[in-house]
Amino acid sequence: MINVLFAVAFLVLAPILGGLIAGIDRKLTARMQGRVGPPVLQPFYDVGKLLEKEHVIVSVSQNFFVLAYLVFIAFSGALFFAGGDLLLVVFALTLAHVLLVLGAYSATSPYSFIGAERELVQLMAYEPMVILAAAGFYLATGSFSVMEIAAFPRPLIAVLPGIFIGLFYVLTMKLRKSPFDIATSHHAHQEIVKGVTTEFSGSTLGMVEVAHWYETVFLLGLFWLFFAWSPVIAVIALAILYLAEIFIDNATARVRWGFALRSIWAVTLVLSAANLVWLQYFGGL
Repeated sequence: MINVLFAVAFLVLAPILGGLIAGIDRKLTARMQGRVGPPVLQPFYDVGKLLEKEHVIVSVSQNFFVLAYLVFIAFSGALFFAGGDLLLVVFALTLAHVLLVLGAYSATSPYSFIGAERELVQLMAYEPMVILAAAGFYLATGSFSVMEIAAFPRPLIAVLPGIFIGLFYVLTMKLRKSPFDIATSHHAHQEIVKGVTTEFSGSTLGMVEVAHWYETVFLLGLFWLFFAWSPVIAVIALAILYLAEIFIDNATARVRWGFALRSIWAVTLVLSAANLVWLQYFGGL
């Protein structure tokens, strides 16, 4: 029963928390750039305006794929916060992004096609790291259950430093921030501008934004597992983690997709593989 309540709480509260995080992100980004910036609640205003706009779609299937993307993102987070199986969460999250790619492919814009292809490159880049992270949690705790991993009595950050650094490296791509915002971006500084979401508008684009809020909260929850033994330290660590992502976003320019793919594989596979080998043969703490 408690697990169901946590899932429902995520479905209800995650868009609110995710929208606030997006607003704070914009505000801090503006300050770093010497601007005043929009109100913290601006993301909610933007989504509200999108939902009020005339419903125009490029193809009939586009709306279906985007709605399915939102549903599977929400399902992934709900399953995670309900303490479910981490592998199932990872696979559901992957399916959600495949649906987003299909939605982009259903349009006829060349920019949308390029964005879809780069979204697939992103999947190739970060998916191995996420799966290796699940394997690392299993080796450290003996379980794929999120509930049991969160209840682990010792600090997982000390047992899985390589996994943590690898996940932090791909988090920049998952949050669509520079230098790895190769498929789309909230900054107009690349040749495809919005890429995978170029042909989305109105309520369709609004659903993509809400899905991004859901995913942001889920990703922060994933990093929470590393510090779950101390909630106070976890909150401080997550705040520092997100501030670091905002700084990186404002201090770097976008890299080429080939370099993004190679660099992420090089960093994540080396660090995570070394961490897993250490766990396998030398154990944890």
